[in-house]
Amino acid sequence: MRNGACLAIEEVNADPRFDFRLEAIPVNPGGRVEEYVHGAQRLLAEERVTHVIGCYTSSSRKEVLPCFEKYDGLLWYPSHYEGFESSENVIYTGAAPNQHIVPLTNYLLRGHGKTAFCVGSNYVWAWENNRILREAILAKGGKILGERYFKVGETDFRSVIQQIINQRPSFIFNTLIGISSYAFFRQLRQAAQSSGIDQPRTLPVASCSLSEPELVEIGPDACDGHITSSVYFESINNERNKAFVHRYRSRFPDAGPTSADAEASYIAVNLLARAIQHAGQSDMKSVLAALSYVAMNAPQGKVQIDSENRHCYLTPRIGISNADCGFDIIYEAPYPVRPDPYLVWQDLASRETPHLRIVS
Repeated sequence: MRNGACLAIEEVNADPRFDFRLEAIPVNPGGRVEEYVHGAQRLLAEERVTHVIGCYTSSSRKEVLPCFEKYDGLLWYPSHYEGFESSENVIYTGAAPNQHIVPLTNYLLRGHGKTAFCVGSNYVWAWENNRILREAILAKGGKILGERYFKVGETDFRSVIQQIINQRPSFIFNTLIGISSYAFFRQLRQAAQSSGIDQPRTLPVASCSLSEPELVEIGPDACDGHITSSVYFESINNERNKAFVHRYRSRFPDAGPTSADAEASYIAVNLLARAIQHAGQSDMKSVLAALSYVAMNAPQGKVQIDSENRHCYLTPRIGISNADCGFDIIYEAPYPVRPDPYLVWQDLASRETPHLRIVS
């Protein structure tokens, strides 16, 4: 995420169309929720910053929100998330639930079956995504065979994996994060192989947050065959994305592949710069008023902000991970989808297939 933002800042500063420069003031909370609050207070109160791009987890975002409300700052949140939130002080450039969990649920129910086993980290991202999946499955006569939560950082999943193997769900829905997710993938593949099971075919794992750099962390023995819903994959075949991937890998040669998180940060900086340019000033009120007039041709396609809910129009896609630590895109929406963070327009009980097209 930091790399994507830095790349965009450098591009904006080198672009003669912008009559100002952006200066980055980095703060590293080290993955600790309490440090996010301290970092936000430092940026907003001491550095007098108005615009902050950051936070990965929903728990960190929710922790810092009171700071932004207190100091009239604007958080540009570049991460897919569980939805059911709207704030005057947040611009959401990652996917809303109707842009990741809903397309994934429709794909799984149509192509894999109606029984699921949910495994997640014990916090709001997992709780809310599992709730949406549960409602959709139950509405279509399916069943949740199990729903287990583990503390963030847990790496021993032998017991729940044995339970999954015994129950044989149609698919596993994974909302674990970080090292917990990587350990789960490795242990599941090993246990399946020991039982003579072709895990990707018999016990497929679906996620809304698995990205290319994480496939590298999982390792070559277990990174392939996993289903992921996202608005961005490095393998998107258009000239804008090819150029983005080339610049990213050239600028950060040791960082590995790009990801949806890198692109969401890249989008956040670009939309911010366009809003400042249109408004003629950078204060929060002026930037918010300019949001209706800005859009960009992002690596994933056209992106613009919905002025009513401050989320972005994005293009849902579904990919299958491969042994090269990338994704083969199998479905994508034909156009950017309007964000629906509260799922007020989405009928989870609908039997219609999602508006996706096969791309490969």
